[in-house]
Amino acid sequence: MSAQGDIAAPATRPDPATGLARTLGEAARRHGESAVLLCSFQKEESVLIDELLRIGDGSSAGVRIVTIDTGVLFPETRETWRRFEERFGVSIEAQDASGPGGPWTGPEHCCSAAKVAALQRALSGAEAWITGIRRAQGPTRAQAELIEPDAARGLLKYNPLVDWTEKDLWRRIHERDLPYNPLHDQGYESIGCAPCTQPGSGREGRWAGTDKTECGLHVEPAVG
Repeated sequence: MSAQGDIAAPATRPDPATGLARTLGEAARRHGESAVLLCSFQKEESVLIDELLRIGDGSSAGVRIVTIDTGVLFPETRETWRRFEERFGVSIEAQDASGPGGPWTGPEHCCSAAKVAALQRALSGAEAWITGIRRAQGPTRAQAELIEPDAARGLLKYNPLVDWTEKDLWRRIHERDLPYNPLHDQGYESIGCAPCTQPGSGREGRWAGTDKTECGLHVEPAVG
């Protein structure tokens, strides 16, 4: 309550650019080669990789940049992969999560288990991983913090963009003329595998028409 007995004014929104620089910088300084930046070639990674290279004076500061290749990525996503490597001068490591008996075909034959296994391989020996999670992406991510423990995997999880909005991302992308996935211009706010992704706001286009909201990468595995 204020001195006049009024309800206190809402807290000032944290500066997203400051949170990004400090959190990503801390991850690079503390963990270096023992940190993994998970890249899905969406607008969030356009901003993350650009900032990481600025922190590292043109290099990734030792942080490994890893993507999970399910074998059914959109052609536009593969082209964005190529553009990221050309523009940023980085080599993006791929962990295979393709279907063992043929291409994944949709929610009823989904890559989730294979993606989680690929993530485990990517994080083997790591101390930390860096994600593009934002609170505004949906209710399953609304409580995310800039830095949080991943107790099941025994490492730290850094979410430098947690306070960023869509507007913040696009402002940065346009200000710095960063490469981005052209599917965003076609109404895809969130981009996953081709069989399971449709245009939509937030994460509504992912597994549309089902109750599924996460692929499993950001759901802590059971400890036991």
